[in-house]
Amino acid sequence: TIRRTSGIPMTKRMSHMTNDTAAPQPDAQPFDAHFSAETLAALETIAATPTLLVALDFDGTLSPLHDQPMEARATPGGAAAVAALAALPNTIVALVSGRSLTDLRIIAEHEDDSPVYLAGSHGAELRVPEGVADRSAQEDHAPDDSADEALRDELYAAAVSKWEHLPGVWIEPKRYGFGVHVRLASPEDAAATMAGTDALVAERAPGWRRRTGHNIVEYSFRHEGKDTALAALREETGATAVFFAGDDVTDEDAMRTLGAGDLGVRVGDGATAARVRVADPKELAALVSVMAQMRAAAQP
Repeated sequence: TIRRTSGIPMTKRMSHMTNDTAAPQPDAQPFDAHFSAETLAALETIAATPTLLVALDFDGTLSPLHDQPMEARATPGGAAAVAALAALPNTIVALVSGRSLTDLRIIAEHEDDSPVYLAGSHGAELRVPEGVADRSAQEDHAPDDSADEALRDELYAAAVSKWEHLPGVWIEPKRYGFGVHVRLASPEDAAATMAGTDALVAERAPGWRRRTGHNIVEYSFRHEGKDTALAALREETGATAVFFAGDDVTDEDAMRTLGAGDLGVRVGDGATAARVRVADPKELAALVSVMAQMRAAAQP
């Protein structure tokens, strides 16, 4: 069950991802750029699909990883490419993240009238843009999470009490659980924190889902993954092809669901099911910019 929201009241923020002004254009560059012929052919094919869904992870994909997670922002090139794509006909852009919907809106500088879809909490939360009809037959009935939420609060408080005093350790509250960040911790403190949190959750909440990422472990009482998010977005938008980019283990859940007509892009190193790999968010922005130019050129 995915929770859908639409038109959440929010104070306006400065944003590259808005539809009330002319969309910023990605830096002009030739289609050949520095990408291989095989990559350019794949981009050209997917850019010509009738209804394109461009789904992007945020942290490590649109934005470099940050020591202070709430300071993450899309690169200027990435934000411009997203805005250019979102302004094109029959082209849907979605951000798919492990962040809560609330935090994702902040770091993505997502305004109330943005045309960009948001899937937060690894797909457990979905925000449809204002004015867009939900294609689902009926709204999902929200389950009663009160008992799980109470346990979440207890475990979060216990983790904060036991490990957040260690230098560089941050326990992040999440909508359906919590995350343990050790990016700035010493190897010894990081190992002790991870082992201790694993033991705590194994004892108190053995049915929770555990996910690993770049210097983070997340625990959640909801089991949806980014594969769930991508399937929901594909159905919601009626997409004929999906472009998906991500940089971490959790993104591979979505990568493995892509079909022959879709295109997956891995940002950075690591094992992947993606057909294309780029080095970092800056190179991804260039790739998405080329795709935006191709799709604009293909418009009748």
